[in-house]
Amino acid sequence: MTDNNNSVFDSIDKRIKEAIAELGYTEPTPIQEKAIPSLLEGRDLIGCAQTGTGKTAAFLLPILNALVSPEGAAIKRKTGHPLALVLSPTRELTAQIRENLVKYAKNTKIRSACLFGGVNQCSQVKDIRRGAEVVVATPGRLIDLMTQGEIYLDSVRYFVLDEADRMLDMGFLPDIRRILSKLPVKKQSMFFSATLAPEILKLAGEMVKDPVQVMISPEQPTVDSVNQKLMHVERSAKDSLLVWLLENNPEWDRVIVFARTRHSADRVLKRLLKKHIAAASIHSDKTQAQRIRALTGFKKGDLRVLVATDIASRGIDVPEVDLVVQMELPLETESYVHRIGRTARAGKGGQSIAFVAPEEKILVKPVERFIRKTIPVDRDHPFHVDFGGKDRDELPLAPWIRIRKRRLLEHSPAGGKKPGPKKRRGQGRRQPDFGQKAKFS
Repeated sequence: MTDNNNSVFDSIDKRIKEAIAELGYTEPTPIQEKAIPSLLEGRDLIGCAQTGTGKTAAFLLPILNALVSPEGAAIKRKTGHPLALVLSPTRELTAQIRENLVKYAKNTKIRSACLFGGVNQCSQVKDIRRGAEVVVATPGRLIDLMTQGEIYLDSVRYFVLDEADRMLDMGFLPDIRRILSKLPVKKQSMFFSATLAPEILKLAGEMVKDPVQVMISPEQPTVDSVNQKLMHVERSAKDSLLVWLLENNPEWDRVIVFARTRHSADRVLKRLLKKHIAAASIHSDKTQAQRIRALTGFKKGDLRVLVATDIASRGIDVPEVDLVVQMELPLETESYVHRIGRTARAGKGGQSIAFVAPEEKILVKPVERFIRKTIPVDRDHPFHVDFGGKDRDELPLAPWIRIRKRRLLEHSPAGGKKPGPKKRRGQGRRQPDFGQKAKFS
C-alpha cells in the first residue's frame, strides 16, 4: 500500500474511516483513488465506471464526510428536506446503495431513507419523517412522494445520478429532468455511467458544471479477470447441462444463472428444485419481498443458485460468486459484460460459461468483437454438439440477410430490376411515452 493510497482514505472523517476499515477497505480501487480527492474539494464529477469497481463508495464517502464535518453539522435540518439525493434505476441497486450507506455511516448519526416502488410506501415515509438526511431513490417512487408532499428537494446539496445509461434505457429521462428542475441551482453533482454515448454526455451537460472526469474502462477490467468459456449444446439439453455442471462441481458455492425471459428463468428454477439444488429466482414478475428474500438467502449461502433475468445484471453486489452461467447469449452485447461482471467484483477473478445452441452461434462473434477477445469453446462435457461447417470466423449469414442477398441476385441488372428503396430502421414505429405527469406542492 502506497502513501498515495493511504492519503485517499486518510482524508475521510475518522468515524467513517473506522467503519470502512471494519469492512476491509484498506486500499482504494482506481475510481475511489481518482474521484474521492476531487469530490472532497466540492468539484462536480463525471465518472465512467461499471458496477463492481467500487464507485458506490467513491460517491458515498465524500457525501458522508461533508455531512459530518463541522460545516455540514451546522446545516439546519428540516424534516422532509434531505441534504443528499442518490438516484438509481432499479430497486435492487437502490437497496444495495442504501445498505452500503448504513454500513459506512454506522459510527455517525446520519439518517437515511430508501425509496422504490413495488412495496408499500409506509415504512419509506416513516424514514423520511424521522429526518432522513440522505435519500436513495428510484425516479418513480421519488416523484410519487414528491407529489404527495412527503419530500422536497429544495435543500439538496449533494446529488448523484448513478447508472445513467441504464436510466435512459429504461425510459427515465423525462422523470430525471422533472427531478432536476426541483433541485437547487447551487449543489455538488456526481454523474456515473458505464458508457458515455452522445445522449449520455448531453444529459451530463445538463447536470454538472466544470466537472472532473474520471474514466475507468467499463469493459476490459471485468473481461480480463473472468475465465470465460462457451459450451456448444442443443437448446433442449441446456437445462440438463446446467444440472450436470452443478452436480459435478460441488466446489461452486454461489452460482448466478442468467435466462433471457421470465418464463425461461422459472423453467430453469423448477428443474433445479426438482434435482434438490437450493435455488431461487428474481425477475420482474416477483414481488419486492420475494426478490429481497432470494437475494438475502443467496448472500447468506442458504441458496446455491440464483436464477435471474437481466434485471439483476447490474447493481447486485454479491461477494464471492464462483460462476456465472448464461443460458443464452444476450441480444445486446453490452449485457454480456454486465452479466459476467457479477463474478468479478472489485478486481477479483471469476468464471463464466455461456451455453450456445447451433441456431444461436450467430450471436458469438458480436460479443467477441465487443470484448476484443476470442472466447474458447469447452468441449469437455457430455452434451457437446459439433456445429460443423465453416469456421467460427466464417459464420453463416442470418436468414434475413441470405434472403435479401438472393433477391438482389435475382434482380441484378441482367434482370432489368433494381431493389426498392432501403427502409429506415424503426420507420413507422412509435416510441413509448414514458412521461409521467406530476403536480408538485
